[in-house]
Amino acid sequence: MKIKLSAGAQKITPFLWFDGQAAAAAKFYTSVFKRAKIVSESPMVVTFELEGLRFMALNGGPQFKFNEAVSFFVECRDQREIDYFWKKLISGGGEESQCGWLKDKFGLSWQIVPAIMGDLVGDEDEAKAGRAIQAMMKMKKLIIADLKKAHAGR
Repeated sequence: MKIKLSAGAQKITPFLWFDGQAAAAAKFYTSVFKRAKIVSESPMVVTFELEGLRFMALNGGPQFKFNEAVSFFVECRDQREIDYFWKKLISGGGEESQCGWLKDKFGLSWQIVPAIMGDLVGDEDEAKAGRAIQAMMKMKKLIIADLKKAHAGR
């Protein structure tokens, strides 16, 4: 099978290094996101798309591991969507972290964040923004209702 390297209109493509798990990771990620597909697969490289963004996964070996220096930010419209992505991405051995961050079973970091978050923590009223930030700092999975309560001072 030929490997499709060109991402077409996408100039920059995230290239992810796995220890022999590229195909499993691509299958996992394409099962989590609704608009997703595997574009091409070879023993070394799997190309896949999530929500219109192309990724490449390499079976590179054990030399390198993921860390929090790079993460994928998933903006969610409501709590139901946050709950969905949180549950799916930690399934099979992932782990929760703080402030809406998690690691999936492959060690890749994700931020699962409500679309309203920027409005809450970026409020011109510094007291409101500060309360929202403090509430976020105490959470693992973000709970929109609790963030809004904190922002409002309730």
